[in-house]
Amino acid sequence: MDDDRPPPRGPRRKKRWGRRIGITALVLLVLLGGLVIYFDSTLQRTAALDFEGPAPDSSGTNWLLVGSDSREGLDDARREELSAGDAGGRRTDSMMLVHIPSGGGQPAMISLPRDSYVSIPGHGKTKLNSAFAFGGPQLLAQTVEQATGVHIDHYAEIGFGGFADLVDAVGGVEMCLDKPMKDEKADIDLPQGCQTLDGRNALGFVRARYSLAGGDLERAENQRKLLGALVKQATTPTTLINPFRLFPLASGASKTFLVDDGDHLWHLASLALALGDISGGEGVTTSVPFGRFGRDANGGSVIIWDSDGASRMFDAIANDRPIPPDLLEK
Repeated sequence: MDDDRPPPRGPRRKKRWGRRIGITALVLLVLLGGLVIYFDSTLQRTAALDFEGPAPDSSGTNWLLVGSDSREGLDDARREELSAGDAGGRRTDSMMLVHIPSGGGQPAMISLPRDSYVSIPGHGKTKLNSAFAFGGPQLLAQTVEQATGVHIDHYAEIGFGGFADLVDAVGGVEMCLDKPMKDEKADIDLPQGCQTLDGRNALGFVRARYSLAGGDLERAENQRKLLGALVKQATTPTTLINPFRLFPLASGASKTFLVDDGDHLWHLASLALALGDISGGEGVTTSVPFGRFGRDANGGSVIIWDSDGASRMFDAIANDRPIPPDLLEK
């Protein structure tokens, strides 16, 4: 007698669900790839590294990170909110060299004080940030290569408005202050202790200089702290799995960073991972070894590097070796 019962449905259901999961995963991958391509296309680019560099290629990857005081894209209300003023053009408020080792060692973030007394190609010896004023990103990168002997592989710059927007996109960043900070020029008044800074206060925190006992050197330290806190917050699960934070962050980063012509969003992602390691204690953060204060030809105060310490530090980076411990800030 024939059995009219239908065949078991278990295996077929498993195949159908497996196919649906596979199709869903493929669609998500396509969407993700499309978003990456879209955000990459919105990056602003410039020929920052289009020059005959004095430093040869080396192992590892080196980034020149620049924070500028550009007000581009800020309307009057946003300028007033951020106390950005109405100065035109762009000047460099901060410069950092980030080294990512080729063998998976500890990345390093090194502040290059804006008042560092260096030789600028075609302009003699003066403050480092003057290179940007004389010739923009390209001359600045060339000057850094000449002063350090380290080959620059990537360039990234962010201005006032972009920085504040990124901080707001991740819901603010937590900073712990050992003492109150009040700086009228940066329009900031923060109490002592741990607190969450929004974009406006975070911008004031990294701009404050005249109220600091350590001046530009202390400001450079604060900039490294804030950058580390921003990257740490941007890479937390609460940001990465929250589309209301992740998409504004990705959109803001792609529209506010100015990078070299050869740089892409995935390069920035690699940089973010390295900065995340640094902020998590898996890397080093320091400044160029300080020698003394001096005066330039116009009588302005400048920072003169410790030539021996700086030479050893940048030689280690150029050769993809760890920075000697005695050169790290205590």
